Amino acid sequence: MMKKMSISTSKTSLVLFLCQIISALDVPLDSKLLEELSQPPTITQQSPKDYIVDPRENIVIQCEAKGKPPPSFSWTRNGTHFDIDKDAQVTMKPNSGTLVVNIMNGGKAEAYEGVYQCTARNERGAAISNNIVIRPSRSPLWTKEKLEPNHVREGDSLVLHCRPPVGLPPPIIFWMDNAFQRLPQSERVSQGLNGDLYFANVQPEDTREDYICYARFNHTQTIQQKQPISVKVFSMDSLNDTIAANLSDTDIYGAKPVTERPPVLLTPTGSTSTKVELRGNVLLLECIAAGLPTPVIRWIKEGGELPANRTFFENFKKTLKIIDVSEADSGNYKCIARNTLGSVHHVISVTVKAAPYWITAPRNLVLSPGEDGTLICRANGNPKPSISWLANGVPIAIAPEDPSRKVDGDTIIFSHVQERSSAVYQCNASNEYGYLLANAFVNVLAEPPRILTPANKLYQVIADSPALLDCAYFGSPKPEIEWFKGVKGSILRGNEYVFHDNGTLEIPVAQKDSAGTYTCVARNELGKIQNEVQLEIKDPTMIIKQPEYKVIQRYGQVSFECIIKHDSTLLPTVVWLKDNDELPDDERFLVGKDNLTIMNVTDKDDGTYTCIVNTTLDSVSASAVLTVVARPNPPFDLELTGQLERSIELSWIPGDENNSPITSFVIEYEDALHEPGVWHYQTEVPGTQTTAQLKLSPYVNYSFRVIAVNKIGRSQPSEPSEQYLTKSASPDENPANVQGIGSEPDNLVITWEPLKGFQSNGPGLQYKVSWRQKDVDDEWTSVIVANVSKYIVSGTPTFVPYEVKVQALNDLGYAPEPSEVIGHSGEDLPMVAPGNVQVHVINSTLAKVHWDPVPLKTVRGHLQGYKVYYWKVQSLSRRSRRHVEKKILTFKGNKTFGMLPGLEPYSSYKLNVRVVNGKGEGPASPDKVFKTPEGVPSSPSFLKITNPTLDSLTLEWGSPTHPNGVLTSYTLKFQPINNTHELGPLVEIRIPANESSLILKNLNYSTRYKFYFNAQTSVGSGSQITEEAVTIMDEAMASRQVDIATQGWFIGLMCAVALLILILLIVCFIRRNKGGKYPVKEKEDAHADPEIQPMKEDDGTFGEYSDAEDHKPLKKGSRTPSDRTVKKEDSDDSLVDYGEGVNGQFNEDGSFIGQYSGKKEKEPAEGNESSEAPSPVNAMNSFV
Repeated sequence: MMKKMSISTSKTSLVLFLCQIISALDVPLDSKLLEELSQPPTITQQSPKDYIVDPRENIVIQCEAKGKPPPSFSWTRNGTHFDIDKDAQVTMKPNSGTLVVNIMNGGKAEAYEGVYQCTARNERGAAISNNIVIRPSRSPLWTKEKLEPNHVREGDSLVLHCRPPVGLPPPIIFWMDNAFQRLPQSERVSQGLNGDLYFANVQPEDTREDYICYARFNHTQTIQQKQPISVKVFSMDSLNDTIAANLSDTDIYGAKPVTERPPVLLTPTGSTSTKVELRGNVLLLECIAAGLPTPVIRWIKEGGELPANRTFFENFKKTLKIIDVSEADSGNYKCIARNTLGSVHHVISVTVKAAPYWITAPRNLVLSPGEDGTLICRANGNPKPSISWLANGVPIAIAPEDPSRKVDGDTIIFSHVQERSSAVYQCNASNEYGYLLANAFVNVLAEPPRILTPANKLYQVIADSPALLDCAYFGSPKPEIEWFKGVKGSILRGNEYVFHDNGTLEIPVAQKDSAGTYTCVARNELGKIQNEVQLEIKDPTMIIKQPEYKVIQRYGQVSFECIIKHDSTLLPTVVWLKDNDELPDDERFLVGKDNLTIMNVTDKDDGTYTCIVNTTLDSVSASAVLTVVARPNPPFDLELTGQLERSIELSWIPGDENNSPITSFVIEYEDALHEPGVWHYQTEVPGTQTTAQLKLSPYVNYSFRVIAVNKIGRSQPSEPSEQYLTKSASPDENPANVQGIGSEPDNLVITWEPLKGFQSNGPGLQYKVSWRQKDVDDEWTSVIVANVSKYIVSGTPTFVPYEVKVQALNDLGYAPEPSEVIGHSGEDLPMVAPGNVQVHVINSTLAKVHWDPVPLKTVRGHLQGYKVYYWKVQSLSRRSRRHVEKKILTFKGNKTFGMLPGLEPYSSYKLNVRVVNGKGEGPASPDKVFKTPEGVPSSPSFLKITNPTLDSLTLEWGSPTHPNGVLTSYTLKFQPINNTHELGPLVEIRIPANESSLILKNLNYSTRYKFYFNAQTSVGSGSQITEEAVTIMDEAMASRQVDIATQGWFIGLMCAVALLILILLIVCFIRRNKGGKYPVKEKEDAHADPEIQPMKEDDGTFGEYSDAEDHKPLKKGSRTPSDRTVKKEDSDDSLVDYGEGVNGQFNEDGSFIGQYSGKKEKEPAEGNESSEAPSPVNAMNSFV
């Protein structure tokens, strides 16, 4: 019936009727509908085309199908009907077409070899299976053969043939020894695709008697073994002279030594060969060569590249493997075998053929009476496959005629079908390499519309996302679908909607106003039906604060936030993941409402943390990476190499950097010989370096350790390296900081820094100390001392220069010649005082002093400078003496002048000058007397304002604490201040210097005044003090202030008020007992007499007062204490900026720094300052 149905085909099962209806009508069909509709048979399961069975087990040939009504089954064997009832060993499963051949109860598998085909049939048509070829597997024994031992000369090639028995399926070949151990393979020894074992060249170790080839038959799970093969390898060195003498030149044991040979191909033979492979299979090409040295194989494709991602090399590149080959892989492949003596190549011409494969497989048709349709069957292959059609398993040429059917090559065209046109059609595509068979039915149905989506189904979607409203339907002819919104809405049209063929309505971007009721209507010529669904729109779930990338140190604490916003009708769930997996079951992980906290972070917590928020409608997520950093782990495996006398190489392996790159390595050393247990810094190298060349000193027992450093800190030190003791040598260096300084006038003390232990370079460290007087033609005087740091030379002249040097030496010799240092013998006190001391007074607080330098010979030491002693004798204005306090200024170097700051004006001073060296001070110069001129005075010591009246105030003051000259007068300035703190016109009065009080008259009553007061000398005005006071309202107020509390009328008034309060309290008590209320006390409190106020008494003056607006101090003024005195503002000049030593310092040129003048408060301009003056009423309220 069908030809060439023998090569493998696609195992894709035929599509079920349900899926085909969905594909055709784009609607889902439920089980109830399927039960009501007729359906042609469909093959759902069948055995493979080439079916190899185990001859020891029952044979099961599968054939399952479905249809409505249920199909019946029949079989053919080798093209003829297979009558199952006549064979007692064969049964068919109930409600199935699957055959079971009973082999285990006496049947033989060989009797059932053949080609089987299943047919499933009902009233709507017949479907057929593939041709199923049944073959029992075979695992035959090896044929017995006599195997001769293989005697091979060393270096020759060898092939051990396997030649396994032909089995079904072919066996898997491998080589083992008697101990069932696989024989090792390499570039020199390997197994070919045919199972033979190839030796490119034999070696003496290849000699053995148990080369055994095994064949494994997987289907029957058996292994067959070939007889062992013996190989013996001979070399000329192992042959004795007797055997060698009996061998001819042409014998296999020719007396030639082992020589190298160029490559020769063992397989394939010749220079070219061909290979045919089918599309989709695996292409295997092999080249195995002999030669000495062992050749190396390389593969190329002529005129192209080997396909990327599909090319693999196996068996030490002797096998080229290309998977999933296609026609494009056809071409010439060249293998090249090469060794040092030459090369050989072989070209394999590959042709890729193709069994048939589908381009368009036929699909089931569901048509209604009168409709048209087509079945298309298109396939490709190499060569091009032929297409043939069958109807219900019968070639269409001899099948019953159907006027609605027309065959056109690979297409069947149906026109105006009727119910009798229902049938199952088979398409067979075949070529010489195989065939394809596909069943496709034509089912002609007449059904009114049905909507399968449940009524009033509720759809909930997130705003701004697509909404898909289902209208699953069925009908034949295919119904038309229309959608409406609302009960009486118009038909939906427009770009805002998408109408799918399966009836689904899509709203691509659903908005809040998209919510509501939607109606689906399905109609065909046999009827009409409708259904309603509901749509709700929800707000999207959002993560408004996402977790952020964190870097945390080990053992710290870290938190990730995940704050969300969601629709109020949806219940979100928050899940945290680590590296896309569940969080560890660890109490350190604390999951809160909107955060994840990890306590006591460890290295294993490193990773990506994801917050996932799920609702029933949407899901959002956000991730952040946690990087756990820590100090690096210590380096390890320290190794010392390249040991030399003065250098060594240290290498190490870095420890884990713990997510913070290592920036450097610190290398330390221990000297176990001189300072055991003490580690010293050696060097530091970049973090990318793992070796260091270290400089060494002689006579040190070194061990090293390495410390890694990153941004977090330093690692623990590594384990110490092995110890390395360097040889002794003479010292490389001499002591440092050599000095020669006398401690007494007749000695020279030579000091130095001793060498450290590892600097000694050997045992017996000593020092050679040498000295001689400079600029005198003397020989060096030397002495060798022990390992000390000082030597004293006695009997030297006072302060003369010496040349000094100290040289190190040990038992092996001297250090290099040391450099010379200039020192001096001891100093003595200077002998003379500076002369010609002169003083130039610059102003009232500053003077300049000059002197002549002393001769350097009289200094008798290092000239350090000059000291100026000065002190105040008396003030010219007071003519009174006080305790003398001397001040000292030091001027470094050979200076001859200096500045004296901070002097008091109008005073008499004395000074002297002394020269200074390292030993001390010389004699003082004769005292020099000088006087300072007058200066401006300090502020008056106090200012008191008393006896206020309606129009006058009395001012009293004290003279300045520091007049700084002869006072010539006082200046008083005052001005009134109104309620808005504005200043009135300024009045100035000059007062003689001998006055200490003043009565100001003709002032305004009840007015606040501000006063400014200072003193003058002939030089100018000093700093001022300020004060404020107020005149009273009238004389009665003044008297009232003093004696109001003793007036009879006041006492009587107070008694009357007390009596009235007592009477009101009694009345209130009586009314309360009668049930009434009379809040007398509250009313009295609310109307308290404002004149009943406490009164302040003072020393005859009106004290300070305050009203609602008088709480701020006046600008540039101050309130005085209760005694109306103002303390002076003292200002002392400092000497820190003028001289050195205890008291101060000058600039290099002796000039002074800064200005020396007292601060003055700016004179107030009229109207520029403001103060607060109370109204007369407020003043009255303060006084009563």
